[in-house]
Amino acid sequence: MQWTVRAGRPDDAPAIARINVDAWQHAYRGIVDDPVLDRMLPESRLPAWSRVLELPVPSRVFVAEDEDGRIGAYCAVDAVREPDDAHPDLHTGELVAIYADPRYRGTGAGHRVHEAGVRHLLEQGFRYAVLWVFQDNAPSRRFYEAHGWRHDGLVHHYELERQELPEVRYGRFLPAPRRR
Repeated sequence: MQWTVRAGRPDDAPAIARINVDAWQHAYRGIVDDPVLDRMLPESRLPAWSRVLELPVPSRVFVAEDEDGRIGAYCAVDAVREPDDAHPDLHTGELVAIYADPRYRGTGAGHRVHEAGVRHLLEQGFRYAVLWVFQDNAPSRRFYEAHGWRHDGLVHHYELERQELPEVRYGRFLPAPRRR
């Protein structure tokens, strides 16, 4: 399957919201309580994604679309949301979200948007990047590790409807730009 990566547009919000909910319901079953996952609706995520898609640079959402224009994965990046105490001297970015439509997992769509997001952070001058992932999400952790991310030891608890979910932080240095 061939994927073309481009910057997300406001009219992508419905597809991104649907992928977000489908991916949560697929990937987090057994991690997040079933009733919480079962209540998720794309419509409830649509306003937030509409706002995110309008944020100024350095924020950016990338989508991978197939030859028919169907979005198979997306990745959102931005400046780090919380101060990076571990690397205060580095200009730090964040991979805020990356999700693939469960029907397209393993097709390369996630890899393509990941690479676009990392490249964007580098082009914005970031030299280090972080992301958060549920501790029990082994498939995603393997994906990140295969892409050069390493758990940096930081753990915090994300609370979702009275359930505490440990999240671990991953980080990686971004390569210095090549001189021509």
